[in-house]
Amino acid sequence: MLLPRRRVPATLWVAALTLLWAVLVWLAPEGAYLVFPLFFLYLHVLPGAGGIVAVIASTAIAILALGLHLGFSIGGVIGPLVGAGAAILIGLGYRALAREAAERQELVDELLRTRERLAATEREQGALAERSRLAREIHDTVAQGLSSIQMLLHAAERDDPDGAGARYVRLARDTAADSLAETRRFIRELAPPSLDDGFAAALRRLAEDQSRRSGLAIAVETPDELHLPMSTQTALLRIAQGAVSNVVRHAAAGHAKIVVEAFDGRVSLTVQDDGVGFDPEHVATGSGSGDSFGLRAIAERARQLGGTLAVESAPGRGTRLSVTLEGNDT
Repeated sequence: MLLPRRRVPATLWVAALTLLWAVLVWLAPEGAYLVFPLFFLYLHVLPGAGGIVAVIASTAIAILALGLHLGFSIGGVIGPLVGAGAAILIGLGYRALAREAAERQELVDELLRTRERLAATEREQGALAERSRLAREIHDTVAQGLSSIQMLLHAAERDDPDGAGARYVRLARDTAADSLAETRRFIRELAPPSLDDGFAAALRRLAEDQSRRSGLAIAVETPDELHLPMSTQTALLRIAQGAVSNVVRHAAAGHAKIVVEAFDGRVSLTVQDDGVGFDPEHVATGSGSGDSFGLRAIAERARQLGGTLAVESAPGRGTRLSVTLEGNDT
């Protein structure tokens, strides 16, 4: 079948051919036999019942023309009627085959899209498994080694607190402790979060853990059902972890809130606190402390997801951090 945008010129062309055929039939009765190819042209070009109506009308013209030129007879009536009936049956069969082919093509396209989604899911699961493996390897090697070094240095300092090398032992122990803390933070970043119970449950566990450790009251407002790709859920949870960690370490806040909203294909994650606040422009210029790395990491994650980061803050007025993602299935 023709596309809708091509039907108007084709219909005009068929109308012109029909007019020429009618003139020919009026001049010579043999022109009536040319109606048979016109039948198939009508059924192919004209949409819906228009083709069948055109076939019936042209059949009547052919019968009338033959009757006027050669006299009405059974053959002159039955011949065009049989031809018209056969053309209609063939045309309807062709339309049924075309519809079936279109349905099969849609099914194939859907299967291809499903295969692509499954492949993407497998890649995500593979990446998460590899991250988990790396986290375990680092924990069982580097972290354990640093922990052992720290314990040995602590024992050496305890056995000889006033020795000539005690200052260097303490320096080495502090360095090992700092390296161990950084390694454990890296392990937490690598280890995939537990999202088996859903994104909302993971956010609530995050709030409960941070509240228990720091005493900060954290409220969570999020839809219970939020259908997002696993990679997007993981990245948003990492963003929430980083933002809450910044609140705990720097904001001196008493209350914080995590809000997730989904509307019109858009998802936003907001972390708000009532802490001391800061000057976002001062941090953006790079003139702030090294702690601004957390904000840069959040901004980088937002960009990787195709989203935007907005920070609203001022000294003494708390902080509101929002990440908005466009075009996500919710």
